[in-house]
Amino acid sequence: MVELAEPHANFLRAARTAHLATADQDGQPHVIPICFAFNGRSIYSVLDRKPKSIPVARLRRVLNILANPKVSLVVDHYEEAWSHLRYVLVFGRAELLTEGDELASAVDLLREKYTQYREMDLDGSPVIKIAPERFVPWSFQPQP
Repeated sequence: MVELAEPHANFLRAARTAHLATADQDGQPHVIPICFAFNGRSIYSVLDRKPKSIPVARLRRVLNILANPKVSLVVDHYEEAWSHLRYVLVFGRAELLTEGDELASAVDLLREKYTQYREMDLDGSPVIKIAPERFVPWSFQPQP
């Protein structure tokens, strides 16, 4: 398990969105915003039932993860006062959870964080699990 300093871990737990980068077998990148939860060891994002133009199994991020499990995730904070800018970049490996206790725990964690998921039917929805291999935090300056 890769270690992450507590301020950075807290930042990941509190952040509302991130951008997930995947790549296909030819290295073509694909970046998409996601909602996620971090339990201190893994990062989870459910493939929910919001309207999509294609079935979940054919989403670009799903196909990319199946072809190439290496992913990056950036969680950032922007303000006009640039001294407050910060981010954590995560490099890791992704997999799809389709059943089991870890899937149920991930959905519980996501429902705890996002009230929208409490009302949404997530039964049968796969979860992307990211196992971090490296964290790169930037600009965590003490705030006045």
